[in-house]
Amino acid sequence: QKLEGFFAKAQKANPKKIGVIVLPAWMGVDAHSKESAEALAKLGYHAFVADIYGVENNPKNTSEAGKNAGFYKNNPTEYQKRIQLAIDQLVKAGADKNQIAVIGYCFGGTGAIEAARANLKVKGIVSFHGGLGRDESRVVNPINSKVLVLHGADDPFVPEAEIKSFQSEMRTSKADWQMVYYSNA
Repeated sequence: QKLEGFFAKAQKANPKKIGVIVLPAWMGVDAHSKESAEALAKLGYHAFVADIYGVENNPKNTSEAGKNAGFYKNNPTEYQKRIQLAIDQLVKAGADKNQIAVIGYCFGGTGAIEAARANLKVKGIVSFHGGLGRDESRVVNPINSKVLVLHGADDPFVPEAEIKSFQSEMRTSKADWQMVYYSNA
């Protein structure tokens, strides 16, 4: 599968060569994810939008998006492999392999959490409105990266049981984690 991400080079001094992987929402690499990468570059970070689906595989509608995203949600090791490939590209483009963060919104937020679960070599992850669930049969391993989850307090897509299970997982994994709830969201 040919993948085609989007790289935005730091536009300010970046002596630590900090890099940020941007995981797009369920429609794949889009204008919003590219704008996020460009905004990060203006702040002085190398940023790379990961192509999870592959060239010419971005969904054309929400039905296709649900199917495509569902595949990776149900096959987290495949999702984790695609994220690692993006990290590799970001490092090749100039980021320090020891100075990487992963951020994502919605489906991408789910991927950010999967990066932490896989213990990909990243310093931190930020999940915006991401799915928190995991198959209960999966082993909970220690998590080394810092984890920040930004969550709408009234989010109808993430049930309370999933939140409690996620928080239990974070405690069991001994992660350095925070979860921020936004009221009326």
